[in-house]
Amino acid sequence: MNSKEIFTAFLTIFRKEIVRFTRIWPQTILPSVITMTLYFVIFGKFIGSQLGNINGYTYMQFIVPGLVMMAVITNSYSNVVSSFFGSKFQRSVEELLVSPTPDYIIILGYVSGGTARGITVGLAVTITSLFFEPLNIHNPGFTIIYIFITSFLFSLAGFMNSIFAKKFDDISIIPTFVLTPLIYLGGVFYSISLLPKFWQTISMANPVLYMINGFRFGFLGISDVNVFLGLVISMFFVVTLFLANLYLLKKGVGLKE
Repeated sequence: MNSKEIFTAFLTIFRKEIVRFTRIWPQTILPSVITMTLYFVIFGKFIGSQLGNINGYTYMQFIVPGLVMMAVITNSYSNVVSSFFGSKFQRSVEELLVSPTPDYIIILGYVSGGTARGITVGLAVTITSLFFEPLNIHNPGFTIIYIFITSFLFSLAGFMNSIFAKKFDDISIIPTFVLTPLIYLGGVFYSISLLPKFWQTISMANPVLYMINGFRFGFLGISDVNVFLGLVISMFFVVTLFLANLYLLKKGVGLKE
């Protein structure tokens, strides 16, 4: 395939993914907005009003970046894992595998679709947060970089989950038992500076902590970790997962068995 054909193949997969989640937006976008609104009301207003400031910001202001990032992570992951596994289940993915479309284009097409959904939901949640707190962006550059890298990263993770999944139950195991604990323990609702020293050290091993804090730095200018280290860690996982997915796709793991 020449470069024009490769680009057309990418756009075809990407456009299909965009149409897929926008066509059923009441199921793909609206639920996250409603869920995050409940978090804003319950944690931000009811519980947050009883708490003091964190690093000079109200509790509501503190949790907004974390809740936005939570929505981005879960939607990026779920979009790719459900879409690619659905293609496996319906065996329509075989058409892609026998076509001259390069494996890396297949990955980029699905992952870009997941990234688009994650960022779309993130923007929707951000707009919703304006009803509770005025928008405050300390560093637009970090905000954009972190939301894009994080969305891309968890889209890649969702792709890997879908490769190994053999039944629909398998695509919910990782989000339930791995993803959710990492997010909730990643500093969405609290600063790790409030934890005992031992638990601070344990928390530093959680990669999601760096992504949430990097995004919070973009919003508020505060972070519990080094935001540049967070970028390095995030990019390391992006490259590792992309190469791993490329290897698995070339070998036909979970696809040619």
